[in-house]
Amino acid sequence: MNFFRGVMGGQAAGPQPSGAETIHKLCDRVASSTLLEDRRDAVRALKSLSKKYRMEVGTQAMDHLINILQTDRSDSEILGYALDTLYNILCNDEEEEQDETAQKQSDDLGAQFTEQFVQDAEHVTLLLSLLEEFDFHVRWPGVKLLTVLLKNQGVQVQGIILVSPMGVSRLMDLLADSREVIRNDGLLLLQQLTKSNAAIQKIVAFENAFERLLDIITEEGSSDGGIVVEDCLLLLLNLLKNNSSNQNFFKEGSYIQRMKPWFEIGDDNSGWSAQKVTNLHLMLQLVRVMVSPVNSPGATASCQKSMYQCGLLQQLCTILMATGVPADILTETINTVSEVIRGSQVNQDYFASVNAPSNPPRPAIVVLLMSMVNERQPFVLRCAVLYCFQCFLYKNQKGQGEIVATLLPSTIDANSISAGQLLCGGLFSVDSLSNWCAAVALAHSLQDNLTQKEQLLRVQLATSLGKPPVSLLQQCTNILSQGSKVQTRVGLLMLLCTWINNCPIAVTHFLHNQENVPFLTAQISENLGEDERLVQGLCALLLGICIYYNDNSLENYTKEKLKQLIEKRIGKENFVEKLGFITKHELYSRAAQKPQPVFPSPEQMLFDHEFTKLVKELEGVITKAVHKSNEEEKKEEEVKKTLEQHDNIVTQYKDLIREQDSQIQELKEQVASMSSQSEQMQTTVTQQLSQIQQHKDQYNILKLKIGKESQPNSQEDSSQVNGLQTEELTQLREEVEELRKQHALLQTQLGDKDTLLDTLKSETAESSAGGSDNTELLKELEALRSQVQSQSAEINHMKTERQELLTRAEAGSQDTVSSSDGSLDAAKMAELESRLAAQSSETQRVKEEAKSLSESRAELEQQLASATSTVAILQTEKAKLQTEVQESKKEQDDLLMLLADQDQKINALKQKLKGLGETVDDEDDLDGRDQTDDDYEDEDED
Repeated sequence: MNFFRGVMGGQAAGPQPSGAETIHKLCDRVASSTLLEDRRDAVRALKSLSKKYRMEVGTQAMDHLINILQTDRSDSEILGYALDTLYNILCNDEEEEQDETAQKQSDDLGAQFTEQFVQDAEHVTLLLSLLEEFDFHVRWPGVKLLTVLLKNQGVQVQGIILVSPMGVSRLMDLLADSREVIRNDGLLLLQQLTKSNAAIQKIVAFENAFERLLDIITEEGSSDGGIVVEDCLLLLLNLLKNNSSNQNFFKEGSYIQRMKPWFEIGDDNSGWSAQKVTNLHLMLQLVRVMVSPVNSPGATASCQKSMYQCGLLQQLCTILMATGVPADILTETINTVSEVIRGSQVNQDYFASVNAPSNPPRPAIVVLLMSMVNERQPFVLRCAVLYCFQCFLYKNQKGQGEIVATLLPSTIDANSISAGQLLCGGLFSVDSLSNWCAAVALAHSLQDNLTQKEQLLRVQLATSLGKPPVSLLQQCTNILSQGSKVQTRVGLLMLLCTWINNCPIAVTHFLHNQENVPFLTAQISENLGEDERLVQGLCALLLGICIYYNDNSLENYTKEKLKQLIEKRIGKENFVEKLGFITKHELYSRAAQKPQPVFPSPEQMLFDHEFTKLVKELEGVITKAVHKSNEEEKKEEEVKKTLEQHDNIVTQYKDLIREQDSQIQELKEQVASMSSQSEQMQTTVTQQLSQIQQHKDQYNILKLKIGKESQPNSQEDSSQVNGLQTEELTQLREEVEELRKQHALLQTQLGDKDTLLDTLKSETAESSAGGSDNTELLKELEALRSQVQSQSAEINHMKTERQELLTRAEAGSQDTVSSSDGSLDAAKMAELESRLAAQSSETQRVKEEAKSLSESRAELEQQLASATSTVAILQTEKAKLQTEVQESKKEQDDLLMLLADQDQKINALKQKLKGLGETVDDEDDLDGRDQTDDDYEDEDED
């Protein structure tokens, strides 16, 4: 115990041992002691020495401490001491008030010990298993130790955790711990774990991290919360930034809607705490991550739509127009709104409708532009407003038209300040930054919009009293020639390049001023200093655009004359070299990286992101245009005209093919409907044939039965004979009724056929391909006519049979009466005569019904004859239509022959068109017609 007193600070006699010796003895005690209490005391002593003697404890005791973690799992106290000691050895944050050299040595020491610890992956796995212990003295130091390992050797430790079974899930369980200190340190651990590792980020997200983190943020008070909210937001940023899978999961899980309450602020916005400012800043960054321009366009558009639908955009605009909001939060809110509306027409339209709470109300765009052209506003705020204006006009031709309209004479309102007035004011201000921002904003109003470029040529400016107004284009060139600051001239040159690009009318207006071309050539040809090289490059770009988009409407400044002027005054090689100054500038590549204008200082604000795209697009074509000869340009123009003619012809053929395709599709639908109707009628005919067969069988049975019973039999009495006649007449009436029903059904079918014929007549007049349908209908009518004829023959045969039966019945009744004259009395004779009279009347009625059926059959035959004549007429019309089809095919062949001598690409297109024009409607229809003919021939044979 004296040993431990010396270690723990007690008094001991004799010389005191050094720190290294004490640590060596403690390590021996940890390794050799059999009692748990001795080992625990030794580890506790090492913990107390680990901060002061970090090197010695780390080099001598690390292996022993790891062994303690493996062997003494049952004692939480010694585990806690061992974990705390390892944390002190590996952690670099505890050193205070050290100079730079000492701090660097301390950092190197922590990295070395961490590398030694993670050499064996089992050590990290052991640490993960210890986190399952619920005991506070084990779990908390374990979390801190694993966090230090991730800080010092993040990639290696991430790899070990990733392959460890349930490794990430164990760490996610820390967020559910009821002890806040463990949960909060678990957040720090997960922050380190998810840095720059997409695989772990996805696992954490699918472990329900979004739900848990948003719940914690809500519990802690959202933006009014403390450091815990900040940690949650940092972890959310790690999970979502540059991870499209997690972003989609976040959106699909309806978590965007849960972000709206974060931005609900009150009327009193004074006295925001630093923590609230930090929290809101991170929340705004989280919104921007979801709609960042670097994300895929589809994902960004989907998130923008969700933010508008849930009211998040409206809430951000409320902050934008609120008073008392800190400047940095206002700046970040403007940037956030910019990216939420960028490229989304619905969101841009809503933003255009937002008004500031002023008297009178002003559009939010106007209020923001007032800040942009105000040189007393902070630089970052002015950059944010410019970015917001650019995003509002991005792919928004409607918004571009509204901005340009505020500059036109017919729409200017002298009683209110418009966006156009503010931009013109900034363009001609004495502040160079305002000049640059206004020029870039105007350039975005014209981006990829030929209509607005032409409209802006109408703008006239009153420079001073008593002088005539000048155009905006002329005023820009006037300021340019006055030799203002470099930033101002760069902004004006970017505006002019964007304005006249791909707009021959604007090029003509620019060249119409006789002073512009000499000024540009003078600027390009001079040998100026380093600061003027960018201006020279932009002047060369502007002159190159005047050449490339010149329509030769001005005799003095045609393409050829401008190129001759460059060759004489500047030199082609020198011109191309000056043009290359733009892309070689150090600030060009920085501006080309992302749309948001971010500059360290106002002096470095020279390039716009969209303008860098324009330079990249034009540099090559302008260089080629300058080097081309007049003959080459003429050849190119001829080729262009030829290609335009070819394109027109190809377009005509495409339209013709589309029309034919639509007609073919309609005819196919008609054929399908007719085929289905034919199948239905065939089914009906089959059913009728089966019914006729049944009637035949019944009739044959009845005939056999009557033949047997009608033989001379004088022994039968008159009551049996009369009974037999009654039964036979009943069966005959039933058969006549069945025949009447069949005739009614045939009449109905003939009516349907007449309707089909009328429909077919109208369809045949519209398309030549309808001839095949007439042939099918003709065959169906022939089949029906043959069926009616067969049924008529059957009816005549049955009438003959019925007449024979009636004759036999009457003969049998007379024989019976004559043989029984002597035996029957007068009463029976009267009864027999009355019954015979009734039978005669019934027979007469049956004859009348048979006569009416014969007349019906005659009418049906007449209808069939008229249908046959109609079919003949339709066949004649079909022949005429087929002749017209052949003539149209000949005309198509003649047109195709005219294109046979063109270049290989056009020839390939017409071969494809020829294939489409010849084979689709002819071969398909012929095949369908042959198949239909074969089917009907098979049915006739049956």
